[in-house]
Amino acid sequence: MNNFTYCTPTRYVFGRDTESQTGQLVRQYLGAPSRVMIVIGGGSVRRSGLLDRVIASLEASGISHIILEGINPNPTDDRVYEGIDICRREGITAILAVGGGSVIDTAKAIALGVPYDGDFWDFYAGKLPAEVALPVGVVLTIPAAGSEGSGNSVITRLDGLHKISLRSDFALRPKFAVMNPVLTFTLPPFQTASGIADMMAHIMERYFSPTPSVEVTDRLAEGLLKAIMNEAPKVMARPDDYEARANIMWAGTMAHNGICGCGRVEDWVSHFMEHELSAVYGVTHGAGLAVVFPAYLRFMADELPWKVAQWSRRVMGVDVAGDDSAVAHEGVRRLRAFFTSIGLPVTLGELGISDPDFPLLVRKLHEDKGEIIGGYRRLNAADTDRIYRLMLS
Repeated sequence: MNNFTYCTPTRYVFGRDTESQTGQLVRQYLGAPSRVMIVIGGGSVRRSGLLDRVIASLEASGISHIILEGINPNPTDDRVYEGIDICRREGITAILAVGGGSVIDTAKAIALGVPYDGDFWDFYAGKLPAEVALPVGVVLTIPAAGSEGSGNSVITRLDGLHKISLRSDFALRPKFAVMNPVLTFTLPPFQTASGIADMMAHIMERYFSPTPSVEVTDRLAEGLLKAIMNEAPKVMARPDDYEARANIMWAGTMAHNGICGCGRVEDWVSHFMEHELSAVYGVTHGAGLAVVFPAYLRFMADELPWKVAQWSRRVMGVDVAGDDSAVAHEGVRRLRAFFTSIGLPVTLGELGISDPDFPLLVRKLHEDKGEIIGGYRRLNAADTDRIYRLMLS
């Protein structure tokens, strides 16, 4: 096990009707601002009445607001620049994200850009670390990205379609996250399933690691994966099953708040490869991961099977004779079957990409992430080209 530092300063307020506490939480944890920017996506938070309830809670605490709305999936830098300009002009000192991962990631990017004199993209380009930002709070509506409990943010730069993930230990972690599972009852089935794939991928990116002797962290990851796969069919069959929704929502947070990475090198190749798919082709991130991750694991089942075999035995329940490679391949087959069972694609064709430009994807991947990438096994452009091509079938 490697040395590590673990800090999770986010206060989670979980359960029914918890959005009624938003104003109190903003006043307590976001520096008692008199005015906040609320960042939202499409019209669902308005139609459901959630936005009205949040605003009523803010006003009851003496907090006024402005709204930045229309944040799309795969959020882009143009909306971040817009939000930064509005915050500076209006004297906003705190930001409240009401939505899912794209909304929260945009809110974080705005929060980082407001106090910085230069271009906020400098942080995403790796020119300097993210250390100072406006405080951010969250009212979560989509369990998937885990951004409500992480210091991460993913934004696409429209010039060149560069989708980059920024990671910070502390500055971008939300001060609080309101999590009411009832708010997820009306999510479309595909969005629910895509969120399930995303949270599973967050766990597996940390699990597939070359670091030995991380039994406790391994078992935490394995338990979360098994719990997600146990609850997933329930929420797909009964969208208003509160207990199943609650377990899925909490699993999404635990998947990405750092606990599953303690003491080990992490990987993140599958996320990097999916970021290129969603940047170029505009696919849903979680659905893209349902295609990318099995292909990545099929590659590793041949090249470096030991940890994939452990996962296959402990998580996927593989109990068959054979060497690690054979066991690993059976585990991947079962993962693909699970994704298919909840309505997700497992090939590029099923994802809607009929004629993928593999040279473009590989070139952009290594331009953005480096000549050699990965933690579990170091990969060059020839390796990642092979993995992309495994996504065809």
